[in-house]
Amino acid sequence: MKNEAIVTQTDRLILQKFDESMAEAVHLLSIDDPNRRFQSDEVFETVEDARETIQFLAAHYDDETAPQVYPILLKEQGCNIGHVELVPMGNGDWEIGYHIGEAFTRRGYAAEAVTAFLPVMMARWGLPYVLGVCVAENTASRGVMEKCGFVKEFEGIGLYHGENRPICRYRFTLPREDNRP
Repeated sequence: MKNEAIVTQTDRLILQKFDESMAEAVHLLSIDDPNRRFQSDEVFETVEDARETIQFLAAHYDDETAPQVYPILLKEQGCNIGHVELVPMGNGDWEIGYHIGEAFTRRGYAAEAVTAFLPVMMARWGLPYVLGVCVAENTASRGVMEKCGFVKEFEGIGLYHGENRPICRYRFTLPREDNRP
């Protein structure tokens, strides 16, 4: 029987829906230094803050106007190592997001999760493309997007979390299965 919580998986990872039992792991993953530096709006100072966010996200998996956020679990250990998300930008565009806990970085997990996640979610929501935006100094995030086939469209000053900052904006389009133009 298929586990309905699982969205997709790879040889090493499982991407599935959140449940409240993950609150402590989400809290601990969110407070690492890189997350505080680059994704301060995704820091949960307490387990209860993480639990409330998980409850919101879990209640909106069928809502095309809400963020679609899924934990990334190591298949063998079953532990939560981060998340991958699609977030509506309010103008019809969707943005990819991801975070791998600092203890699990530099192993290719983010690129693996994004590569598995995008085709599933783009098909689900009928998206022709997905955008990726990061601060220019976040070379790790830039590297993930480039490894996953995102194409840089812009580098310069732009709005990021309500502030004008040096950013990079990328676009991902699924490759055509047929070779017709």
